This record gives sequence, structure tokens and C-alpha cells, in this order.
Amino acid sequence: MSIKDGDTIKIDYTGKLDDGSVFDSSEKHGEPLEFTVGEGQVISGFEEAVRGMDEGDEKEFRIEPSEAYGEYNENLSQQVPKDAIQANMDIQEGMMILVRTPDGREMPAKVTRMGDEEITLDMNHPLAGKALNFNIKIVEA
Repeated sequence: MSIKDGDTIKIDYTGKLDDGSVFDSSEKHGEPLEFTVGEGQVISGFEEAVRGMDEGDEKEFRIEPSEAYGEYNENLSQQVPKDAIQANMDIQEGMMILVRTPDGREMPAKVTRMGDEEITLDMNHPLAGKALNFNIKIVEA
């Protein structure tokens, strides 16, 4: 019976960027990915790809940024005063930190530049603006 919304499935997968580098895989996590189709637990392009497949099926597909983590948004990269960041943190360029938004939420940000008085934080998802290429196998449907 073909996979449809509401089905809970398990898949083995490998995700690669266009340059061939692996950004994620079920092997890395030591077990298949389990999710319920149609509940928004994975990116929309991924859900669309598994609909209609059957247990044991394998497939390769590409998800454009608009169906994955969105396009890169320059407005999500901002300079902030160094003293706005907790003083007890040893902040280094390239590291991920949690920042508190004005409404009290916390979100991850990558430190992209360290200046004398300011640091630049990028709050885009690390995969924003990137096409994602997957090879999947339905392990259980």
C-alpha cells in the first residue's frame, strides 16, 4: 500500500549538497528516521517525495531551497555590540550561540565576524539557500 498522509514510516537516508558533501544521514544517527507523513515533522519537499512510495522502495531526489530551509536572508545577519552577549562566554568566529530575541525567544546564531566593539551574527538556518539532494530507502511503512 502506497505511503500517504497519516502514515508513520521509517527511512534510511543520505543528504548531500550540490558539491557532494554529506550534511546528514540516518547512518550518522545510528537508526532510520521515523516520522508521520503530513504532520510537518520534516521539510515539505521531503514529505512530498515519499508520498506514493512503498516499503523497500529507493529514490533519489532534489529539494530546492524554497521547499527546504528557504532562501538566504541578508536581514538575518546583523551586527550587535559585544557587550550585548554574555561576558562569561569565550566567543569565537564560526561558533554557534543562542541569542534572545526582543520577544524573549531563543534562536541559534552563527558568529560570522568578530570586531573590536561588535560581532556579526547570522541567524539563517545553516542550510538556507542550499538545494538538498537525497537518496532514501523506505525501511518500514
